[in-house]
Amino acid sequence: MFNRHYIPTLMRKRLISLFIPFLLTLTALLSCRAEPKQQSNGSIPEDPELSVKIGQMLKIGFRGLTPEESSHIIRDLKEYHLGAVVLFDYDVPTRTPMRNIDNPAQLKRLVDALRRHASIPLLVAIDQEGGRVARLKERHGFPPTRSAQTLGNINNRDTTRYYADITAEILQQAGIDVNLAPVIDLNLNPENPVIGDIERSFSDRPKQVVSHARVFVEAHRNRGILTTLKHFPGHGSSQDDSHLRMVDVTEVWHPDELIPYRKLIRSGHADMIMTAHIFNRSWDSAWPATLSPQVITGMLRNELGFDGVVISDDMQMDAIRAYFGLETAIEQALLAGIDILSFANNSEYNSDIVPEAHRIIRKLIRDGRITEERIDDSWQRIRTLKLEHL
Repeated sequence: MFNRHYIPTLMRKRLISLFIPFLLTLTALLSCRAEPKQQSNGSIPEDPELSVKIGQMLKIGFRGLTPEESSHIIRDLKEYHLGAVVLFDYDVPTRTPMRNIDNPAQLKRLVDALRRHASIPLLVAIDQEGGRVARLKERHGFPPTRSAQTLGNINNRDTTRYYADITAEILQQAGIDVNLAPVIDLNLNPENPVIGDIERSFSDRPKQVVSHARVFVEAHRNRGILTTLKHFPGHGSSQDDSHLRMVDVTEVWHPDELIPYRKLIRSGHADMIMTAHIFNRSWDSAWPATLSPQVITGMLRNELGFDGVVISDDMQMDAIRAYFGLETAIEQALLAGIDILSFANNSEYNSDIVPEAHRIIRKLIRDGRITEERIDDSWQRIRTLKLEHL
């Protein structure tokens, strides 16, 4: 635990340690900074055809340092009106430490090229939480980061603001407009393999989590970057990793895990919210949170009053993929109230996931299992988000 009385000295040391690598990073990005963020040539239509609305509800990952290295991403942007992409530095299926990110200048070129191919303004997202979950790493020429747990232990809002602003500025310079952060899970199980054990939580105390999350969100908003609160309705008490299996939190989840969401929604600090692939029979005896109308529509929308964009965690994680077929997972996520379906292509890689998802959603509508009105609801929330922020 850090003593707050030593924060000025600590900050001076960290400023010195960060100065040289940060200066090198800024030098590499000066040419990028001089130009405005390049956007697609398209506008955001009020009532487009159904295929456009479906495409805007999808976010995918892809391989390649340039769009041309992954031919399907250009196809997906042009033919299927893909609404969002997510970038990674490491390719898990091939265990290759080079996926979309090599250096700051290359990253900026990649993002600009993606936007030029998009028919509708594109959301470009990344997981840049800090600490062990940071795609923009020092080895690629980016400044060092600090984990949420480190910042929570310091427990100084100015320190959190300092590091959050560094992160937001780097995203702004790269043209990335969505940070899939902050994590607002409570650190109720320090040995939790996917949260506590890798230092992704600010604290086990709701008030402290809310305080630092607000600073994080505000620093990003000052740079024009959207943030994403995660993982609803709380992954911090779990004992397993939803990347690997279905995680049952029935016996360990605590109602306090909703407090950060309730307070941040009420204070207007929730741009988007990401779901958790966790199961709790007291919420829903059949479906995990991402696929549960009781959780997404009931708890998040009706009880907590969130009317913005809800994005799923990766639908290819084993907590979903190993238990449900793709059609069932998509259908149930839409029935639950998910607005953007995420397919990171980093547990398994499917270059045709966008056309497959398009086909499935059209079939669900044709069969009367999903209504066009349901698609319109998500389209309007996505459209509002893009009009306000892009």
